[in-house]
Amino acid sequence: MGQTADRNSLLPTAPDHERLIGAIEINEERKIQMKYLIVIPAVLAVAACADSGANYQPILDGQPTAGFQSDLAACQALARNQNQFDQETVGAAVLGAGAGAILGEVDDEGDALGGAIVGALAGGTAGAVNAGERREAIVVECLRGRGHRVVG
Repeated sequence: MGQTADRNSLLPTAPDHERLIGAIEINEERKIQMKYLIVIPAVLAVAACADSGANYQPILDGQPTAGFQSDLAACQALARNQNQFDQETVGAAVLGAGAGAILGEVDDEGDALGGAIVGALAGGTAGAVNAGERREAIVVECLRGRGHRVVG
């Protein structure tokens, strides 16, 4: 009988069990909050990268001409105004979120929200990098079209 009493004393009592459940629920809420705290800076970074290609400063073969700075400003504005790249970046983020949610759900932990967040960041980042590269190419081609010897 002494061994049974010792074992039973190790089992949580009802109030201990309720505290344990409460701690688990708080821990889950904190995980969700942490995911959002990670997402906000990442989304801001992706948004900042999306416009970076329009600010590209090209390398010239030789000295810039007198009209180079005004042409550069005009070509950068042209690249910056290509809004379809922003829509493509959003589309890539949405596709990434969908794929991430599916993969997150089939994962052992079944975390569709976490998968969606990671997928959206991955898709958005890829879209922003692509948009930045395309804007950079617009600046280069625009300057070449205006007669500047741009090499990169």
